[in-house]
Amino acid sequence: MFTAALAAALTTPPGTAHAGTSSRPHGSRGPVITVAADGSGDHTGVQAAVDAVPEHSSERVTIRIKAGVYREPVVIPSDKPNITLVGATGDPRDVVITYDRAAGTPRPGGGTYGTSGSASVVISGDDTHARDLTFENSWKRGEHPEITSTQAVAVRTTGDRLVFHNVRFLGHQDTLYANSPDVDTPARQYYSDCYVEGDVDFVFGRGTAVFDGCEIRSLDRGSDTDNGYVTAPSTPPGQEFGFLFTRSCFTSDAPAGTVYLGRPWVPSSSPDAEPRVLVRDSWMGRHFREEGWIEMSSGHDWRRFQMREYDNFGPGALVTEDRPQMDPADAAHHTAHAYLAGDDGWDPVRDRTRRPVCTARGR
Repeated sequence: MFTAALAAALTTPPGTAHAGTSSRPHGSRGPVITVAADGSGDHTGVQAAVDAVPEHSSERVTIRIKAGVYREPVVIPSDKPNITLVGATGDPRDVVITYDRAAGTPRPGGGTYGTSGSASVVISGDDTHARDLTFENSWKRGEHPEITSTQAVAVRTTGDRLVFHNVRFLGHQDTLYANSPDVDTPARQYYSDCYVEGDVDFVFGRGTAVFDGCEIRSLDRGSDTDNGYVTAPSTPPGQEFGFLFTRSCFTSDAPAGTVYLGRPWVPSSSPDAEPRVLVRDSWMGRHFREEGWIEMSSGHDWRRFQMREYDNFGPGALVTEDRPQMDPADAAHHTAHAYLAGDDGWDPVRDRTRRPVCTARGR
């Protein structure tokens, strides 16, 4: 069903204001739907705006979200491609989409949500874009001692050709589930100038994801020895690329030498997974351990997989036997463009020349 505002947008000449869409987001084309918690837009909730977008639309629809905290789960289904979510102010702190359930949270009808079901936001529509806003899972372990399955996803993605710019992803365990629909279907994702925080496996999944110019912040869990893991890739067998972090900053207030770069995730549903992650040309804080990587489960030694670094710098950029570096000849092929091109030549990459600048985006 079209809302009246969306129907008007589809027939209004570009640049002409209509009810609820007094200003067109910079660079947007096509219909614009405005969400405002105070009732001054077309909808008061983000999901209502998504529901108003027609299925299988070939035209991009922009959902412009005014400042506010939107406490609701949001799902962009696979039959709704070409949606852009944009914060109206340009400051991602001003627009927060949040929910607070964990894998072990009981469902109203029985059972629990599980890791996938815990997500505050699910993005399955291809060619979804998001910028200038925050996605959060606000569930806290300390407030729910009765729950032992503490995975709490802020965003789960399965769509292809996804673009996130100036977006914050907030959570603790399993913050960003960068996934794909299944092991045989590729899903490419590009994150530029984003902020991702968490403590356990907080960037994980089987998607092909590039983090370009991002801040990746490990939260201090209060331990003097163990403050978690950044990545947990589960790259499908035969998929050439997994996660790439390039020109980014890895920060933390945790004590020195208490955080692992990651661990390979070989789920029981995909026992042939070949986890892959490369961290290159990035600033590394002193919170990282000398050993860098560790296995997640017995029988899946991280050394069997492509867990690599290349040309990093900063106090945590160590080169040891347990922090293997990629060969320069191989590194020349491991670029953001190569990871994202696929069969259609997709190239969303922004400035290719910058060096990482750590600006503490999340605080």
